Amino acid sequence: MNLILLEEEATTSTGMSGFAMIIWLIVIFVILYLIMIRPQRKEQKKKEAMLSEVAVGDTVLTIAGFYGTVIDIVDDTVIVEFGNNRNCRIPMQKSAISQVEKPEEATAAVEKKEEKKEEKKDDKKDANKEKSISVGQKKK
Repeated sequence: MNLILLEEEATTSTGMSGFAMIIWLIVIFVILYLIMIRPQRKEQKKKEAMLSEVAVGDTVLTIAGFYGTVIDIVDDTVIVEFGNNRNCRIPMQKSAISQVEKPEEATAAVEKKEEKKEEKKDDKKDANKEKSISVGQKKK
């Protein structure tokens, strides 16, 4: 009789540990999904959206590190013109594009940089005036 009870206890304890192990495996897979798979899918969707919005005249950065201007688009092939030489036109796949910069964005970025430079100059002038005023007050 004791043997039967011991066997039943052994099977119930291993059954619970098996169930707990399954729960832990599920938890681990959920964590892996949230940490690795989900962000990768978001990045893929963002890149697909960027590549679908590529238009003629956009400035692009290729995965090789070259900047160029899009001249023509045919299905998944893009013809990009590199540098000042108008004869350097290379067809490549859209997937070889890593960044796209619209012409409006380029001018807006340049304007923002110029505004920041002007603000820094104004801040430096104000700081110099304050220093000269405080030095003048100390001398009196």
